[in-house]
Amino acid sequence: MTTPDNVPAGGVRWKRFGGMLALTGAVTAGLVALTASGVLAANFSISGMPFTVTATKLHGEGFEQFATLDQMIPDSPNQGDTGGQMVLIVSAIDRAELTRLCQSVSLGGINLKITAGDAGTDVSARALVVDSDLISGDADFQRINVGQDASTFDKVTDPATGKVIKGGEGVFGQQADTVDIANLRQNNYATTAARFTLPHLRMAFTGDGC
Repeated sequence: MTTPDNVPAGGVRWKRFGGMLALTGAVTAGLVALTASGVLAANFSISGMPFTVTATKLHGEGFEQFATLDQMIPDSPNQGDTGGQMVLIVSAIDRAELTRLCQSVSLGGINLKITAGDAGTDVSARALVVDSDLISGDADFQRINVGQDASTFDKVTDPATGKVIKGGEGVFGQQADTVDIANLRQNNYATTAARFTLPHLRMAFTGDGC
Protein backbone atom coordinates (compact mmCIF):
# COMPACT_ATOMS: atom_id res chain seq x y z
CA MET A 1 0.00 0.00 0.00
CA THR A 2 1.34 3.46 -0.89
CA THR A 3 0.28 7.05 -0.33
CA PRO A 4 -0.42 9.43 -3.27
CA ASP A 5 3.24 10.48 -3.03
CA ASN A 6 4.36 6.86 -3.59
CA VAL A 7 5.67 6.62 -0.05
CA PRO A 8 5.27 3.29 1.79
CA ALA A 9 2.57 3.30 4.46
CA GLY A 10 4.07 4.60 7.70
CA GLY A 11 6.85 6.42 5.83
CA VAL A 12 7.41 10.10 5.14
CA ARG A 13 8.96 11.75 2.08
CA TRP A 14 11.79 13.50 3.92
CA LYS A 15 12.15 16.44 1.55
CA ARG A 16 8.43 17.14 1.65
CA PHE A 17 8.37 16.75 5.41
CA GLY A 18 11.21 19.24 5.69
CA GLY A 19 8.89 21.83 4.20
CA MET A 20 6.70 21.53 7.28
CA LEU A 21 9.62 22.87 9.30
CA ALA A 22 9.91 26.07 7.26
CA LEU A 23 10.46 28.94 9.69
CA THR A 24 8.45 32.16 9.61
CA GLY A 25 9.79 35.55 10.61
CA ALA A 26 7.94 35.30 13.90
CA VAL A 27 9.63 32.01 14.75
CA THR A 28 13.02 33.47 13.81
CA ALA A 29 12.44 36.43 16.10
CA GLY A 30 11.49 34.03 18.89
CA LEU A 31 14.69 32.04 18.40
CA VAL A 32 16.76 35.22 18.57
CA ALA A 33 15.13 36.04 21.90
CA LEU A 34 15.73 32.51 23.20
CA THR A 35 19.38 32.57 22.17
CA ALA A 36 19.85 35.96 23.80
CA SER A 37 18.52 34.56 27.05
CA GLY A 38 20.87 31.58 26.83
CA VAL A 39 18.18 28.95 26.27
CA LEU A 40 19.51 27.90 22.85
CA ALA A 41 23.13 29.05 23.10
CA ALA A 42 25.31 27.33 20.49
CA ASN A 43 27.98 24.89 21.67
CA PHE A 44 30.57 26.67 19.52
CA SER A 45 30.82 29.46 16.95
CA ILE A 46 30.19 28.02 13.50
CA SER A 47 32.51 28.94 10.61
CA GLY A 48 29.59 29.70 8.32
CA MET A 49 31.00 27.42 5.61
CA PRO A 50 28.51 24.69 4.63
CA PHE A 51 29.57 21.08 4.14
CA THR A 52 27.77 18.24 2.40
CA VAL A 53 27.05 14.89 4.05
CA THR A 54 25.59 11.89 2.22
CA ALA A 55 24.89 8.28 3.19
CA THR A 56 23.14 5.48 1.37
CA LYS A 57 21.40 4.54 4.62
CA LEU A 58 20.96 5.95 8.11
CA HIS A 59 19.36 4.14 11.03
CA GLY A 60 18.74 5.96 14.29
CA GLU A 61 17.44 4.91 17.68
CA GLY A 62 15.96 7.92 19.44
CA PHE A 63 15.36 10.91 17.15
CA GLU A 64 14.65 14.60 17.78
CA GLN A 65 14.36 17.60 15.49
CA PHE A 66 13.86 21.28 16.20
CA ALA A 67 15.05 24.73 15.11
CA THR A 68 17.94 26.69 16.56
CA LEU A 69 19.95 29.84 15.92
CA ASP A 70 23.70 29.35 15.37
CA GLN A 71 26.27 32.13 15.66
CA MET A 72 29.47 32.94 13.79
CA ILE A 73 32.38 34.84 15.30
CA PRO A 74 32.02 38.65 15.23
CA ASP A 75 32.69 40.05 11.75
CA SER A 76 33.16 36.59 10.25
CA PRO A 77 34.24 36.76 6.59
CA ASN A 78 31.57 34.13 5.84
CA GLN A 79 28.58 35.97 7.30
CA GLY A 80 27.44 37.57 4.02
CA ASP A 81 24.02 39.12 4.59
CA THR A 82 23.18 36.86 7.55
CA GLY A 83 24.52 39.21 10.20
CA GLY A 84 26.49 36.25 11.57
CA GLN A 85 23.37 34.34 12.61
CA MET A 86 21.69 31.38 10.90
CA VAL A 87 18.39 29.69 11.69
CA LEU A 88 19.02 25.96 11.24
CA ILE A 89 17.32 22.61 11.73
CA VAL A 90 18.82 20.50 14.53
CA SER A 91 18.59 16.73 14.03
CA ALA A 92 19.65 14.74 17.09
CA ILE A 93 19.98 10.95 17.22
CA ASP A 94 20.76 8.99 20.36
CA ARG A 95 22.43 6.08 18.52
CA ALA A 96 23.09 6.30 14.78
CA GLU A 97 24.49 3.98 12.12
CA LEU A 98 25.37 5.24 8.63
CA THR A 99 26.32 3.23 5.54
CA ARG A 100 28.75 4.68 2.99
CA LEU A 101 29.20 8.06 4.67
CA CYS A 102 30.67 10.88 2.59
CA GLN A 103 31.46 14.39 3.83
CA SER A 104 32.95 17.19 1.74
CA VAL A 105 33.60 20.90 2.08
CA SER A 106 34.44 23.19 -0.82
CA LEU A 107 37.63 25.18 -0.28
CA GLY A 108 37.47 27.14 -3.51
CA GLY A 109 38.41 25.03 -6.50
CA ILE A 110 39.18 21.97 -4.39
CA ASN A 111 37.25 19.83 -1.91
CA LEU A 112 38.30 18.21 1.34
CA LYS A 113 36.52 14.87 1.18
CA ILE A 114 36.06 12.22 3.88
CA THR A 115 34.58 8.77 3.31
CA ALA A 116 33.94 5.92 5.76
CA GLY A 117 31.64 2.98 6.40
CA ASP A 118 32.00 1.61 2.87
CA ALA A 119 33.88 -1.63 3.57
CA GLY A 120 31.20 -3.69 5.30
CA THR A 121 31.20 -1.95 8.70
CA ASP A 122 28.91 1.05 9.23
CA VAL A 123 29.87 4.36 10.76
CA SER A 124 28.40 4.67 14.26
CA ALA A 125 27.73 7.64 16.49
CA ARG A 126 26.45 8.31 19.98
CA ALA A 127 24.44 11.49 20.74
CA LEU A 128 24.87 12.73 17.17
CA VAL A 129 23.67 16.32 16.65
CA VAL A 130 23.66 17.94 13.20
CA ASP A 131 22.70 21.53 12.29
CA SER A 132 21.43 21.80 8.69
CA ASP A 133 19.56 24.09 6.35
CA LEU A 134 18.68 21.34 3.87
CA ILE A 135 17.90 17.64 4.37
CA SER A 136 16.64 15.23 1.70
CA GLY A 137 16.05 11.50 1.37
CA ASP A 138 13.32 8.91 1.94
CA ALA A 139 12.50 8.44 5.62
CA ASP A 140 10.47 6.13 7.81
CA PHE A 141 9.67 6.98 11.44
CA GLN A 142 8.35 4.77 14.22
CA ARG A 143 6.15 6.35 16.91
CA ILE A 144 6.60 9.96 15.81
CA ASN A 145 5.22 13.06 17.52
CA VAL A 146 5.00 16.12 15.24
CA GLY A 147 4.50 19.57 16.75
CA GLN A 148 5.76 18.64 20.21
CA ASP A 149 7.31 21.41 22.31
CA ALA A 150 11.06 20.90 21.91
CA SER A 151 11.72 21.61 25.59
CA THR A 152 9.85 18.40 26.51
CA PHE A 153 11.95 16.03 24.38
CA ASP A 154 13.38 12.89 26.00
CA LYS A 155 14.82 10.71 23.19
CA VAL A 156 18.49 11.79 23.07
CA THR A 157 20.86 11.88 26.05
CA ASP A 158 24.44 13.14 26.28
CA PRO A 159 26.26 10.19 27.92
CA ALA A 160 28.96 12.48 29.34
CA THR A 161 26.52 14.56 31.39
CA GLY A 162 23.43 12.35 31.52
CA LYS A 163 21.36 15.33 30.37
CA VAL A 164 18.67 15.13 27.71
CA ILE A 165 19.38 17.11 24.54
CA LYS A 166 16.39 19.32 23.75
CA GLY A 167 15.33 22.67 22.37
CA GLY A 168 13.88 25.81 23.92
CA GLU A 169 10.45 26.36 25.38
CA GLY A 170 7.75 26.96 22.78
CA VAL A 171 9.93 25.79 19.87
CA PHE A 172 8.18 23.56 17.31
CA GLY A 173 9.72 20.10 17.05
CA GLN A 174 9.25 16.41 16.41
CA GLN A 175 10.62 13.28 18.01
CA ALA A 176 10.39 9.57 17.24
CA ASP A 177 11.52 6.25 18.64
CA THR A 178 13.40 5.37 15.45
CA VAL A 179 14.26 6.90 12.07
CA ASP A 180 15.47 5.23 8.87
CA ILE A 181 16.57 7.35 5.92
CA ALA A 182 17.64 6.06 2.51
CA ASN A 183 19.74 8.22 0.16
CA LEU A 184 20.37 10.82 2.83
CA ARG A 185 21.78 14.19 1.77
CA GLN A 186 22.38 17.13 4.10
CA ASN A 187 23.73 20.66 3.77
CA ASN A 188 25.28 21.14 7.22
CA TYR A 189 26.95 23.85 9.25
CA ALA A 190 27.81 21.95 12.43
CA THR A 191 28.07 18.39 13.76
CA THR A 192 28.75 17.20 17.29
CA ALA A 193 28.76 13.72 18.82
CA ALA A 194 29.66 12.15 22.12
CA ARG A 195 31.43 9.47 20.08
CA PHE A 196 31.97 9.07 16.33
CA THR A 197 33.46 5.81 14.97
CA LEU A 198 34.49 5.82 11.29
CA PRO A 199 35.65 2.43 9.93
CA HIS A 200 37.75 2.54 6.74
CA LEU A 201 38.26 6.31 7.07
CA ARG A 202 39.77 8.06 4.07
CA MET A 203 40.49 11.80 3.84
CA ALA A 204 41.89 13.58 0.79
CA PHE A 205 41.71 16.70 -1.37
CA THR A 206 39.69 15.96 -4.49
CA GLY A 207 38.21 17.76 -7.47
CA ASP A 208 34.70 16.55 -6.70
CA GLY A 209 32.56 16.63 -3.58
CA CYS A 210 29.95 14.21 -2.26
